[in-house]
Amino acid sequence: MTLSEFLEKFGRTVFEGPLAGPPHRETPAELAEIRLAVLDRIREKSYRSGGRKVFPFDLLRVELRGVEESRRDLFAGQFFRRYLEQEVHGALHAAGCRFPENLRVDVDPQVGLPQRGETWLVVEALSQNPGAAPRQMARLTVHDGAANVAELRLDKARTHIGRTRDVYRNEGLFRRNDLVFEEDTEVNRSVSREHAHIRFDKLTGEYRLFNDRWLARGERQAQECGTWIVRDGLSLEVHRDSRGTRLEPGDEIHFGRAVAIFELE
Repeated sequence: MTLSEFLEKFGRTVFEGPLAGPPHRETPAELAEIRLAVLDRIREKSYRSGGRKVFPFDLLRVELRGVEESRRDLFAGQFFRRYLEQEVHGALHAAGCRFPENLRVDVDPQVGLPQRGETWLVVEALSQNPGAAPRQMARLTVHDGAANVAELRLDKARTHIGRTRDVYRNEGLFRRNDLVFEEDTEVNRSVSREHAHIRFDKLTGEYRLFNDRWLARGERQAQECGTWIVRDGLSLEVHRDSRGTRLEPGDEIHFGRAVAIFELE
């Protein structure tokens, strides 16, 4: 069955409307209930952490009981699963909810009438790897600039990068940098004292880069962020925000004119 035939069979509105919105009146009742059940399960299992909502599960299992034999392959096919998965990801992104990037949806259609007292639809939120995501160790290798170390293992929850070892504010010691470009060189002078930090996300198993660069008013042009990544030949600016940017093996991280390579061990 082609994609167009599949959409025609089930009704295009079930896929084109946002998952978070009410189902279209022409949407088949069973599909509308599936969508609402998936949303309800996400709402039930989400919680607030650090000012943001989190959905920590990496698998949504949709079990359909009492499916007609002639329709089993349609519900079990990749098209239905992929569209439902895409809409779930889109709804979570739109809600600003953190979730594992490998979150997937499985659909299990079962032929035959449900047993007495059983519901025809069950949605479960599961973790394929219970607890915190497994951590793969990573490191930064200095490519340009004179740092305190040539290579730094990222074995802390949060790794700071900056111009000086200790950063003081009016209240006293504010933070201590782990990768320090303190020697007085032209390249090092482009690094701010609080330039950036890398945080390991226990939920997703990702390393994320955050721009901490602090500059006095008028010291920079609005378009200059001071921190960026070169990946696959393309430059990606890392602006100062609360979410950071996910790092990938081989990323060339620029702290001003200083450069370090992110690698997994």
